Amino acid sequence: MFYGQFDYAIDDKGRLSVPAKFRDALLWAHDDLSLILTTHPDGCIVAYSPKEWQVLQERFAAVDDDVKYEAKNWMRVFYSGVTDCPLDKLGRILVPQLLRNHAAIQKNVVIVGMNKKIEIWSEEAWADVAKKAVTELEVQPKLVSRFGL
Repeated sequence: MFYGQFDYAIDDKGRLSVPAKFRDALLWAHDDLSLILTTHPDGCIVAYSPKEWQVLQERFAAVDDDVKYEAKNWMRVFYSGVTDCPLDKLGRILVPQLLRNHAAIQKNVVIVGMNKKIEIWSEEAWADVAKKAVTELEVQPKLVSRFGL
């Protein structure tokens, strides 16, 4: 559903354009032009369609109480950043300052489609992630072959 990499900038009011390709995917699969945003442990912002967010919540509900207890601090941070972001008429979302701080986003961002979710990275952090990914694949060729690439 979501794939590709797009370079954008957040404006002074914290608004970010959602790539047209992703807006089309939201309308096609979900009939809803909004995204649910929250923090991600890797240091980016993650965005889900409302339907995918519901699926994620059902998976969380099914997790053992022991696991939930062990992950309670992470879950607090995860849920504290949850924001429903409807797209405006120009296809933009308002990214809260809390989330921009979490992802160290000042202005330039990289929006990455990750199948059922979208990741929003600061330009600098994305450069580090991409470099690390290439290095990992060079030293772990089994990862590439596991995906049949």
